[in-house]
Amino acid sequence: MKKPTTLIWAAWLIQGVAWFLPVIGEGTSLPEGLPGWQAFRVASGAIWPYRRDVAFEHWYNAVLATISAASTLLFILGSVWVVWFGSRTVRRVSAWIAASAFVINAHWYVFVFFGPEPNDLKIGYFLWWLSFLLLAWGLFGLSGAKAHVLPTSPSSRVSEAKSQSPGWSNRI
Repeated sequence: MKKPTTLIWAAWLIQGVAWFLPVIGEGTSLPEGLPGWQAFRVASGAIWPYRRDVAFEHWYNAVLATISAASTLLFILGSVWVVWFGSRTVRRVSAWIAASAFVINAHWYVFVFFGPEPNDLKIGYFLWWLSFLLLAWGLFGLSGAKAHVLPTSPSSRVSEAKSQSPGWSNRI
């Protein structure tokens, strides 16, 4: 199996697992904290109301949470389409989007680390976050141009030169 494909499959698997693992210590769904699927609902609460007791303290928290939820939807729905049907250009753009999502989704770590409970993030968050990096890495690999390998022997250099010259044909 090719390395980019392996990275993408790993990203999809890790993203799926993260939905069922605790993400943050707050929450009552799991004894260890809030599971990933419920954290997604909370993050999308600014545009898709979840519960009355869930509110964002500042406007930028709501914006970042909404971007985070949107990046998750793009990951789940968009990455499958991009891998199977996307052109190299679409894959390259999607790789940059996934890499940007990895950077933007670090805001959860920054806010929690500098917040009142700095050790509150759980394994589900870190796996979810890592899945964006793996997806970006894999998509960059899939979108890369064909590698230009230097010939290793004189005969391969001659073969390459003949195949590139306009008047040469490969008749047997």
